[in-house]
Amino acid sequence: MRKKKETLTFAENMLRLYRSGLPDLSRKKPPADVEDDIPSIEIRVQKLLGLVNSKSDNRHMLFFVMYDIENDKVRRHVVKYLQRKGCMRVQKSIFIADTEHRIYAEIKEDLAAVQACYENEDSILVVPISTDYLQAMRIIGKNIDLDIVLKNKNTLFV
Repeated sequence: MRKKKETLTFAENMLRLYRSGLPDLSRKKPPADVEDDIPSIEIRVQKLLGLVNSKSDNRHMLFFVMYDIENDKVRRHVVKYLQRKGCMRVQKSIFIADTEHRIYAEIKEDLAAVQACYENEDSILVVPISTDYLQAMRIIGKNIDLDIVLKNKNTLFV
């Protein structure tokens, strides 16, 4: 009879990965599934607008997760973890989520545990925000006028 496979938490899995030896993959090109899975800016803005326009109740938490993780393998695991938790990728190293407070707390705890499990100079920020702050967001550098999309400008046609 086969032994039942134990279920590990994300942090336990990352600790086990570290103990097995994390090779330094920082010189290699990141796998396409990690860096190139980001939708177009138009699609990302539409998803952000969905968060802005949704009426979130008090049980939900709106927050950004931003990271600077040097090791490709660790970064790949963090990306997949955040996606499984319902976070939406905004940029390569920035995610946004609108989840229950319980999941927000779980993400914070798991990422803190991952950060503590191996010696590194990485940083992970988990930043709560309000929909008011999200509505005040501006995109700089792309050909999208977020003010018009958000209907923040008064437009007069003559």
